[in-house]
Amino acid sequence: MLAINLLRFLATSTFLRTRLFAPLYASFFVLVLLIVGQQALNIWIVYLNQQAVNSVNHTLLVEGEGERLLNAVIDEERAALQGHIQGRSAFRSSFNRLYNLVEDNPTQLKQLDLINHLHTQWQSQLGEKKLFGSTNRDIPTEKNLFNSLRTQIRVLLLREEILLDERKHRLQQLYNFNTAVNIFSTVLILLGIACNLRLLYRRVEFPLRNLIKIGDLWQAGQLEAQLGYSSGDEIGRLTEVLNLMVSKASQRQKNLKIRNQQLEDLISAISHDIRTPLLATRTTLDSMMKGAFGSVNDTWREVFEEYRQANEDLLKLVEVLLNVSRYEAGYSAQLNCEPLNWENIFVKTIARIKACSQHNFIFTYEISQSLPTVYGDEIEIQRVLQNLLDNAVRVSEPNTNIFLEVATLGETQVRVSVRDYGPGIAPQDKEKLFYRFVQGRGRRGKSGLGLYLCRQIIEAHGGTIGVESSFGEGSTFWFALPVPLDKAEFSINRCMRRNHA
Repeated sequence: MLAINLLRFLATSTFLRTRLFAPLYASFFVLVLLIVGQQALNIWIVYLNQQAVNSVNHTLLVEGEGERLLNAVIDEERAALQGHIQGRSAFRSSFNRLYNLVEDNPTQLKQLDLINHLHTQWQSQLGEKKLFGSTNRDIPTEKNLFNSLRTQIRVLLLREEILLDERKHRLQQLYNFNTAVNIFSTVLILLGIACNLRLLYRRVEFPLRNLIKIGDLWQAGQLEAQLGYSSGDEIGRLTEVLNLMVSKASQRQKNLKIRNQQLEDLISAISHDIRTPLLATRTTLDSMMKGAFGSVNDTWREVFEEYRQANEDLLKLVEVLLNVSRYEAGYSAQLNCEPLNWENIFVKTIARIKACSQHNFIFTYEISQSLPTVYGDEIEIQRVLQNLLDNAVRVSEPNTNIFLEVATLGETQVRVSVRDYGPGIAPQDKEKLFYRFVQGRGRRGKSGLGLYLCRQIIEAHGGTIGVESSFGEGSTFWFALPVPLDKAEFSINRCMRRNHA
């Protein structure tokens, strides 16, 4: 009852509701009390059992001495019948021992006094009979005294037998009580352990599992997921802090997306508005250089060439900005799906690079045999390869080799690589190259958007892009495209990526 009231008090305690492990400590304390109580009760029962055993042994001793006392009286009576003088030492010795054994039992002491009195009278009768020489065995007084003496001894033995049964019964009761106490306390301890485990699961394991599950959702970008655990303990307060942090992070992310979208819309609008006058300027400059407005001397032709190159660079920058804006706005849904012809892509790309380059380079390529079919937008893949080749040309010395290769990568991908022998890329720059407005040191790039656009195009195809480089030893830019089973699988995967984004 005390343990139940203690548990009830602990369950309603504010301290236990605001401390994570306090209920566990409290229930553990109750279990310790139960175990200590069980051991104390066992010690007390053992003490009672020992007393009961001692009482049973004492009763058995009394019964044994009573039997010896009865046998001594019978032996005296038999000797008297045979005419012999039987000493009273056996009776007196047994009587004294029996008297000492029952000295704490007033009833048995009175019984022994009566037996001693009858024995004395009986011995007196036997003495008178021997003195006067009477041989009549049917003297009523002597016979009656012997029967009374024997009857009183048997009464003494019967009382001890009854007392022995009572003490044995008490011993059996103590044993049953001890068994019941052990069973009850064991059940209570097992229930306490089960409650501890259930409490541990509810207070610790369950909220931690929920926290891990929600954490995985947060890691996947689903910041709208909230922890549903509410409690006043440490995990409950941690839950509130995490929910508040995620709510703020989600709001900041939304604001950032809005600002990014506004910036992208602004860049797209500006790029679109700038493209038209740039095209008009290029057309005018071409006409002027061809003499549409009169003859042009060499000095002005050189000036117009510089203007035209600057205008062309601006047009390329605007084109890149527009392409980046299209991919960030979900242009991947409009990609054409066709088998890629690597021979055709390589030949066209190399021809365009040669036409635009002011220096000569040695372009070589290798296409592995038995390539699996890869689906994608050939124009966009050609744009990626042209950008990589353009970067390789800018960092390479004239008349050096630039090597292109397409080969299988495992069983599920095809890898395309562009190898140059330029200055290479510093290790700290490699991870940042494929982000907006980032250029590697020593690489004479322009806007820093080309590799970012390449990444957008390759990821829209479900592939990956990267670079392998040792500073001072050249670089290998590569991209890998997956090998779908058919055209339909490519479309399905692209749709899934778009929905995930």
